[in-house]
Amino acid sequence: MTDAAALPPFEPVADEAPRVDLERLPFTLDRGLGAAARIGLIVLATDGTVEQEFRQVLASQPDVALFQSRIWNDAAITPESLKAMEARIPDCAKVILPGSDLDCLAYGCTSASMVIGPERVRDLLLAARRPKTATNPALAALAAFRALGLRRIALLTPYLPSVNRMLRGFFQSRGVQVPVMGSFNEGDDPTVARIDTASIRAAAERLVAEPDVDGLFVSCTSVRLVESVAEIETAVGKPVTSSNHALAWHALRLSGVEAAPPRLGALFRCGLG
Repeated sequence: MTDAAALPPFEPVADEAPRVDLERLPFTLDRGLGAAARIGLIVLATDGTVEQEFRQVLASQPDVALFQSRIWNDAAITPESLKAMEARIPDCAKVILPGSDLDCLAYGCTSASMVIGPERVRDLLLAARRPKTATNPALAALAAFRALGLRRIALLTPYLPSVNRMLRGFFQSRGVQVPVMGSFNEGDDPTVARIDTASIRAAAERLVAEPDVDGLFVSCTSVRLVESVAEIETAVGKPVTSSNHALAWHALRLSGVEAAPPRLGALFRCGLG
């Protein structure tokens, strides 16, 4: 390969008026990217999963456009590091296509949404960027549970015990029982993104085997589930969703898109209810 730095520079040429110089060429407009919906997504700096899973969900929706920004976060997930993101959310919202309409703006962190407060996160998004609607994984999960009729869930997380206790307490405070839970107990976000499908399926099957749960929620936007959600549902015989899966569904439904790709499982056959 030629080293571009070693190439000789172009010789300067005389400044001559162009032979053809057309201004104010005629043009027409179409509806642009995202004719059906335009979704904004704030992604954690350490998250290597959520935007990829959103694109998997949107692969069959060519008229839905996704636009992202990233928010600084500590790779070590603790209640303190999660709470610290609250002050950064508005600026990260403002840089997603300023001056253009968004149908929905989503903030991509489950545990931070619960620490800060999901309604507080939604209000920060609405105030900073003024999208038509806004959501986050905590609000999306609750909407998904309502749509699926889940009142008693098995909860699978990658988190450390302090975050797990907070998560369980949040769901129970919102009327969702968590009689069964399990965790990979991994505090490093990039490592969580590398947990493979076989590990997630094995954990899901173990937890949902308990008789007193209606379905499974897999928490954390770094955990990969979208590619295998329908397969896991078939294996366990109960509805399964995750932070990214529910968030993408909620953003689409809030945007008025009622897509129901069969590979995305039971939730995508549901409306908002």
